[in-house]
Amino acid sequence: MPSVPFTILDETRPLTVTATVDGDAVRLAPPVLEAALGWSVKPEGLCRGAVCVPTRSRPDLVTAEGVDLAGAAALLGRPLALDVEAGAAALGASAAERARRLASLEAPDFTLADLDGRIHSLADHRGKKVLLLAYASW
Repeated sequence: MPSVPFTILDETRPLTVTATVDGDAVRLAPPVLEAALGWSVKPEGLCRGAVCVPTRSRPDLVTAEGVDLAGAAALLGRPLALDVEAGAAALGASAAERARRLASLEAPDFTLADLDGRIHSLADHRGKKVLLLAYASW
């Protein structure tokens, strides 16, 4: 199977990697997985620093073609939206990470332009009360 360019949106950070695509399965070579997401394949499992997640219960996770992206996401508890035809995937934060962020009661920073083109960042208003209004047509 040939390697193809594949885009992974890791929360908010877009990454372009080479992947092997076979049907609905997307596989990353172990060095690509480590460079992109920081997880390395070791005998004890998927590891990042001193933290390792055992993979013994998932023998199909790591094969000669690489590490299954959907399997790795499930093992790490991270939601994954995968569109093989578009060559893209969005990898969200784990439930534990989302809970930690919610418990902090601090909104993530973002920057948007207003109707006049002026740029506004939420960080510019830290420590102040801010009312955010959002509208969607759906």
